[in-house]
Amino acid sequence: MTGERWTTTDSPIGTITVVGGPEGVSGLYMEDHRHRPSLADDAVRDDALFAPLLSELAEYFAGERTTFEAPVAFDRGTPFQRRVWAALLEVPYGETTSYGALAARLGQPGGSRAVGLANGKNPVSIVVPCHRVVGSDGALTGYGGGTERKRFLLDLERGGRLF
Repeated sequence: MTGERWTTTDSPIGTITVVGGPEGVSGLYMEDHRHRPSLADDAVRDDALFAPLLSELAEYFAGERTTFEAPVAFDRGTPFQRRVWAALLEVPYGETTSYGALAARLGQPGGSRAVGLANGKNPVSIVVPCHRVVGSDGALTGYGGGTERKRFLLDLERGGRLF
């Protein structure tokens, strides 16, 4: 038995599936999300466990929240991926960084491709803001939930100002 719990919520970018356990959220996936794992066969729907996070997400989408307090539990990923995901938490709301700048911050100059690959496998989208990473020229490069959703999230965080 995995102990995996899950729930779903509607949002302006479609239905979001949240996965995790008492230790925290370990997955937040949009419809048609790349790299979305299947739920464990014995996963149990647990709306109450995720109620605080769902409230935070509603506040975020209403423009009333800029950070998340729900605990994150990375239960997969390589040590490098986990370092990248932790660094994403340091990218401020309403701002962006490039893959190269993130690689340099991690002491991996020239590692923008590796950072991009790790960023693309971030299992906790939105809460761990991988959407805030853009190309060196500011281009909205790939996003697990789709480029349209990435643009929506960035526009939301910029108060509706387009990039």
